[in-house]
Amino acid sequence: MLRTPHLTAPIHFRWAPARHSVLLLGLAWATTLLLPAPSHAGKMVNDPKGFYGIPWGASLANVPDMILMDSSEHIKEYKFKDGPKRLGDAEVERIRFFSIDGKFARVYIRYGGDTTHGLVLAYFESRFGPIDRIPRAMVRGLNQQYNWRGGDTEINMTYHGYGERGYIYVESRTLAARFLDVLSDASF
Repeated sequence: MLRTPHLTAPIHFRWAPARHSVLLLGLAWATTLLLPAPSHAGKMVNDPKGFYGIPWGASLANVPDMILMDSSEHIKEYKFKDGPKRLGDAEVERIRFFSIDGKFARVYIRYGGDTTHGLVLAYFESRFGPIDRIPRAMVRGLNQQYNWRGGDTEINMTYHGYGERGYIYVESRTLAARFLDVLSDASF
């Protein structure tokens, strides 16, 4: 309660019900922005133990239709000579293969578009098993994450709905960890 020198009656501050509701709604919305994106995981039904028929640990230098794109002391990046291949019915923008110390360890895939995302997701679910979708789980949103984990292979798929960009990492569970060993803290 405030008293002003010119007024004899006290001034009371009250929250208007509409303002209070708007404030709470705004606070709840801001809180949801801080929460992590929902992640959908599935147990891998068919572990490929590699990608496109190339087993983990193989030498990518010996694959005839691959060319070396970039090279450092420990890590080498390859791509197909004739451009990216398809994933089922989906045409992707980029597929890169990475080896560490001469052993095939990781694949990076980039794609764009909501339709392509649906095709890529259908391809991975048909090959590696369905994603666990719990009741009331959000399957659409600004950021969607999917994961399949097998004994030798892990697939991480992220789709950003706002920019319609998708990124997939297919990795050897044992060899991919070695990337952390050779990348220094200053390389980021």
